[in-house]
Amino acid sequence: MKGDFLSIEEFIKKEKEKARKLRQTRWWRRQLERGMCYYCGRRVGVKNLTMDHKIPLSRGGTSDRLNIVPCCKECNNKKRYLLPWEWEEYTKKLKSEKVDGE
Repeated sequence: MKGDFLSIEEFIKKEKEKARKLRQTRWWRRQLERGMCYYCGRRVGVKNLTMDHKIPLSRGGTSDRLNIVPCCKECNNKKRYLLPWEWEEYTKKLKSEKVDGE
């Protein structure tokens, strides 16, 4: 049945709408209160945090509380469409390059 399946574009549109609604909740405001990036741990302030899907929508992630975290714009831009384990490998590589380069 063709009507039972969403195209990837329809799925992403639906999930983005769910994320917009989640931004208006008290739960999300509490997530932002610490002003801390989920990925790098830096305190950047509430205004410098964005909503990130740990598993990106384009890779099958959903807009639910278990998959959404506050993160700084820098980490969000670097992470892009990486899955959590790919991001972890990326950050480990950066840390090892930094140590080797010192």
